[in-house]
Amino acid sequence: MKIFNKIATLAALLVLSSPWSVSAESLSLYAAGSLKEAMGEIAASYEKSYTTKVSTKFGPSGLLRKAIEGGENPDVFASADMDHPQALASGKWGSPVVLFTRNQLCAVAQSNVEVTSENFLNTLLDKDIRVGTSTPKADPSGDYAWELFKKADTIKAGNFTSLSEKALQLTGGPDSAKAPEGRNQYGWVMAEKKADIFLTYCTNAVLAQKDFQSLKIVRIPANLSVGADYGLLVRNSASTEAWRLAMFILSPEGQKILRAYGFEASAIPQEKK
Repeated sequence: MKIFNKIATLAALLVLSSPWSVSAESLSLYAAGSLKEAMGEIAASYEKSYTTKVSTKFGPSGLLRKAIEGGENPDVFASADMDHPQALASGKWGSPVVLFTRNQLCAVAQSNVEVTSENFLNTLLDKDIRVGTSTPKADPSGDYAWELFKKADTIKAGNFTSLSEKALQLTGGPDSAKAPEGRNQYGWVMAEKKADIFLTYCTNAVLAQKDFQSLKIVRIPANLSVGADYGLLVRNSASTEAWRLAMFILSPEGQKILRAYGFEASAIPQEKK
């Protein structure tokens, strides 16, 4: 399913909603932690193209939303879900909320855990297997893990209770332990043996494996698969440059960078034969 079949309409909404008479010397971008590498490169590419400084702040989308509601004022907010930016839009902080990329939930596992896509649910339910997740409500990754648990309950009643009660909320919360500087959060969590299996985005799984090479990446079976829609929002009264940055993220150049980091990005023209 292509997520950008109405990209022209969304772009038009951005253009019509923007205050084109205002300019800025620098921009502030808040983005989900799972976007850190990709958005970091997008920001650097934007700075090179338009000579406008882009400062970035990355973290769990729910905590970034709370910071914004508490008075922080980034120009652009890129969330790992649609709900947090939609809540800000409902509060008149900005509009419209635009779907700009997608992700999928995967799992990383310790090398000694015999888990595959075929025995995935049974392994999660094993009483001896410690299942790690991020923190629901604070971090959409945790919410997506809970969606997986709900799907598991449709296979057998009681699975949701079993999984949600055993899940270790190891990342994404306000008091979660932080990885040392230069370490991937999920690779570090697994290297410290805090979980046997950890549910996170597929893009995070790849980065975690680079950080801690013995990790196994497990594709979640179709009947438990959970997709993640990422939403983009520009602050009301933001500058022309803020709207141009949003358009840059939606542009083929921005989308190619997202795709290079494993995100689903369809707003890229097909190559001419």
